[in-house]
Amino acid sequence: MSNKDRQFRPVAVPDVRVGGFWGKWQDAVCNATAEILLDRCVEAGMLQALDVSRPNPGIIIPIQPWGGTTQMFWDSDLAKSIETIAYSLYRQPNSRLEARADEIIDMYERLQDKDGYLNTWFQRVQPDRRWTNLRDHHELYCAGHLIEAAVAYYQATGKRKLLDVMCRFADYMIDKFGHGEGQLPGYCGHQEIELALVKLARVSGEKKYLDLSKFFVDERGQEPHFFTEEAIRDGRSPKDYIQKTYEYSQSHEPVRRQKKVVGHAVRAMYMYSGMADLATEYKDDTLTDALETLWDDLTTKQMYVTGGIGPSAKNEGFTDYYDLPNDTAYAETCASVALVFWASRMLGRGPNRRFADIMEQALYNGALSGLSLDGKTFFYDNPLESTGKHHRWKWHNCPCCPPNIARLVASVGAYMYGVAADEIAVHLYGESTVRLELGGSDVTLQQATNYPWDGAVSIKLDLKEPRQFALSLRIPVWADGARIAINGSSVDLDGVMTDGYARIERQWSEGDAVSLDLPLQVRPQYANPKVRQDAGRVALMRGPLVYCAEEVDNGGELNAIVVPEELPEARTAILEDLEGAVAVELPVERESTADWESSLYRATPAVRSAAQLRLVPYHLWDNREAGEMLVWLQAEKRGA
Repeated sequence: MSNKDRQFRPVAVPDVRVGGFWGKWQDAVCNATAEILLDRCVEAGMLQALDVSRPNPGIIIPIQPWGGTTQMFWDSDLAKSIETIAYSLYRQPNSRLEARADEIIDMYERLQDKDGYLNTWFQRVQPDRRWTNLRDHHELYCAGHLIEAAVAYYQATGKRKLLDVMCRFADYMIDKFGHGEGQLPGYCGHQEIELALVKLARVSGEKKYLDLSKFFVDERGQEPHFFTEEAIRDGRSPKDYIQKTYEYSQSHEPVRRQKKVVGHAVRAMYMYSGMADLATEYKDDTLTDALETLWDDLTTKQMYVTGGIGPSAKNEGFTDYYDLPNDTAYAETCASVALVFWASRMLGRGPNRRFADIMEQALYNGALSGLSLDGKTFFYDNPLESTGKHHRWKWHNCPCCPPNIARLVASVGAYMYGVAADEIAVHLYGESTVRLELGGSDVTLQQATNYPWDGAVSIKLDLKEPRQFALSLRIPVWADGARIAINGSSVDLDGVMTDGYARIERQWSEGDAVSLDLPLQVRPQYANPKVRQDAGRVALMRGPLVYCAEEVDNGGELNAIVVPEELPEARTAILEDLEGAVAVELPVERESTADWESSLYRATPAVRSAAQLRLVPYHLWDNREAGEMLVWLQAEKRGA
């Protein structure tokens, strides 16, 4: 069976219990973030806007030059908060928080129209504007997030109310969208409904929701262009589009013909996520082939070393190839979260390291930096260099990132494993126990590890009777010298490697144990010379983690630090003030600024002296005293 004929699906969130590294982060979400999200949604006025038993507050956030307001997206913020609460309830039951979520769900049930339509803004503020501007107004986007919340909440609590509400809305959409008489041949300006409908189809068993998702994907970018026709029908000039180009929403051409990743980063990643899900469900090679081209375009020309994407604040997205500024990097938290979504779905057609390695890179670095250690503050944008003025904030006029990183952290167990009819894939390593059903019988896998701080992973199997199946373990591209043993006997890695995974097919029995050792040497990362902002610079990684220098450990003037070309032996240190994180320490040189006096320029270079450098994981920066931060350090010139 070829790789593309297989169908791997993620395990359900409740089937994985995580501990260790991710357990601490999930506890932060349970203890702080989940409730904070709800509190701050309430403070913003979202419940008053939703609750039909209270006066309609009208427009709270003014209409902007693009013709809408971020208030239009409030349903999505509440939905992602409910989804986060749902995932948090698996780990830590909380009757008070569950009751608050139930109350909001009741409000949505009361708000829903008889025909199934549901949207706070277009039912209470602008009812005459319903379905008139799909390009800008996010109706289907909000619906998608409510569907994802409904699926999560049903799986977490067994309560069907929101799921039933959203099935009614999805059934309404099936009638509303299409090429029949009186139907709209349209799709959303901000993708999200596509991947949400796949989740709804999987939980309900209803293929009609898959077919609607496929319709939205297939229609996108077709001519005559829906957004142009829609604007004319609505009395708007199609040219009066603040973004000026349909590339912004990846609707500039049909999706299967797209070869370059362009436009708004989150929209692109959500679209590719939906496409990848559909490729798996329909075994559609035309979608997979297009996605593989787009994947290579993103990861070889347009991605930060952190897995951050979208360098520009102007379009919250992509600019030119190899344009990766560090101090002004936008690299929105949501975009890295969405890259994790896309990468995980690319694994639907079989384990492949090229996707899973990037999933891990984006998860641990570009995404996780968006949440503070205590779970209370957030980054929207994630620069790779700071003079000390960039800090996490409590809330935002467009608060999409806080619940996005929170729901990813709270559901991370689902990204660790994939299951096919006769194969289990371990994509991510971390202290966890997963319960799976494989061909009608139960299998439990238990990972014991202190990853990512330590590269030793032990996996124990628990099954009722011996079973023949394949266990595929990702061997990261950086893990030179990785070793695997089964019940103490070494496995020849070269003989079992397939697409970067060690695929071990055998009869497994109760108590079988696999040990995996992934060496975690500090390694340099140099950027392609076409990335002008990183010329003469080096970044340092250990395992999946990008490391950075902070002023609190090294003093200021971090650009004066010079890292030798031949990396000296690095020492590690446990940082108690960062909850046991592993810091890296190595000898470097530092350029002196003391003897320059008042000179701005001079004929001789700075004098160097020996110094010690301490690096911390990038995702943990700005959790201590404020100060400078730098990822790309000055590299020793060759032959110097």
